[in-house]
Amino acid sequence: MRRIAMFVAASTMTLSLAGCGVLNATGSSTTATPTKGNDITVGVLMPDKINTRYTNFDYPIMKSKIAELTNNQGRVDYENAASSAATQKKQMQKMIDDKVDVIILDAVDAHAILGTVKKAKEAGIAVIAYDRLAEGPIDAYVSFDNELVGEVQARTLLEGLGSNVDSSDKVVMLNGSLTDPNAKQFKTGAVSELTGKVTIAASYDTKDWDPVVAEKEVTKAIDSIGKNNIAAVYSANDAMAGSAVKALKAAGVTSMPPITGQDADLDAIQRILVGEQYMTVYKPYPDEAEVAAELAVYRVQGKDIQFDALTQDTVDSPTNKDIPSQLVQVNAVTKSKIKDTVVADGIYKISQICTAAYKTACAAAGLK
Repeated sequence: MRRIAMFVAASTMTLSLAGCGVLNATGSSTTATPTKGNDITVGVLMPDKINTRYTNFDYPIMKSKIAELTNNQGRVDYENAASSAATQKKQMQKMIDDKVDVIILDAVDAHAILGTVKKAKEAGIAVIAYDRLAEGPIDAYVSFDNELVGEVQARTLLEGLGSNVDSSDKVVMLNGSLTDPNAKQFKTGAVSELTGKVTIAASYDTKDWDPVVAEKEVTKAIDSIGKNNIAAVYSANDAMAGSAVKALKAAGVTSMPPITGQDADLDAIQRILVGEQYMTVYKPYPDEAEVAAELAVYRVQGKDIQFDALTQDTVDSPTNKDIPSQLVQVNAVTKSKIKDTVVADGIYKISQICTAAYKTACAAAGLK
């Protein structure tokens, strides 16, 4: 599913292009795609409202970057499918009917959207797959090395278990939705690290990444395994990690086992501070979102040199091979790394994290 080349950060790439004097190049007249000016419309389709990142970070960053690249003339048509594949199909079809110039698509269901991706292509509308690799004739893909995300989560979970970790230690896995290809890759990466080192006592592919479903699954695992026999919980994202905490607390657990997460949600950072969650994966949304915006604009405007420079990786989907891609690096965030990651990158201010309930924990962690 992946072929990984050397990662080049968007900021570094921009500098190197500028240094070579090709930042405004569009390729030769014989190789460049048809160009359009700054008056473009970019459709942005996000998958759900469960993860706060889409509304709080991804979309606003894209909108700002598109404005910057088009001298404030570019328009963004934004929709969120609220976890409904059927809704997303309708949203995307409307964008096709409205003749947007390019679509940035974060698919609810990577397979279900295939037909609509084909319709966009037939209408001459480029599609940039974002965060999740949709099936069909995708022009480019921007995401993270998803198997590496799972590996990082699992390795950090094992660190949380300490030097006395034993192959008999029981781990519960909350893997995410089967309709999301990323979830499969997270799971593959995590299992590769956990196998032989702990016992995966229960594993759930949580429908639609739904926290309510995840809480029921952890409750089921507690009933089956016993609350005192769960050594750790592998949760593929922060929303489900919060559900694991709720279920364990409801069962009377007062000292949480190591629990993983992903997305660096604000409440997850606060849980990490007070010891309810062990780690989260911080994925630099500004890098990912800005690259997606750049690729969308460059594709429409025929700036092939810049487009190619930002897609040095390639990946395969079940339907298409060698999709031009950029895979952005990720970081594990434990209590000691909060300041150097989400605070340093301006994702959260210390004042946002260190509200009254977390003042003591923040002081102990050196967040002042």
